[in-house]
Amino acid sequence: MNIRAARVGDVPAIGDLIRTFADRKLMIRRSPGELYESIREFLVAEDDNGQIVGCSALHVFWEDLAELKCLAVSESAQGFGIGRKLVDACWKAARELEIATVFTLTYVPEFFERCGYDRVEKSDLPHKIWNECVRCPLFPSCTEVALVRSIYPDPLNSESVAELVAV
Repeated sequence: MNIRAARVGDVPAIGDLIRTFADRKLMIRRSPGELYESIREFLVAEDDNGQIVGCSALHVFWEDLAELKCLAVSESAQGFGIGRKLVDACWKAARELEIATVFTLTYVPEFFERCGYDRVEKSDLPHKIWNECVRCPLFPSCTEVALVRSIYPDPLNSESVAELVAV
C-alpha cells in the first residue's frame, strides 16, 4: 500500500470513490472540474496493483486552519487501515505546512476520534467553512459531526482562527 500525492490521471478513480459515497448521501458529490482544480489537495492510497483504493484531501482555509475532506476508501479495501493512513498523511501534510488545526465533518466520528480528533460543536467552526455545505442535498438539516485535531489545547479559540471568524 502506497500513500502518495494525487496526479491528474487519478481524477477518474477519485471521482468514482467519492461518487460511491455521495450516492448514499454520505459525502458531497464532486464534479470532475472540481477534482482537477483541487488535485494538489488530494492524497491517494494505491494498492500493490496500482489501483486507487482510497483518497483524502486537505483544504487550507487560513494560516492555521485546514479541513480534512473527501476521505473515501473502497469497500473492498476497508478494514485494512487505509483510512487511518490517509488521515495521518493529511495531518502530516498540515504540520509540514505549519498548520496547527485540522477539522473534519463526518458521519463516522468514532473513526476520527480513534485518529486523535475531538468532537466540537459545528456552530463553533468559522462560518467561512460552510461554503461547500450549501450545495449538499442535506443542508441545512445535516447531521454530520464536527471534529478537530490540533496542537492547541483550545483550537477554535486560537488567535488565527479568531481572525478567520472576524473576516
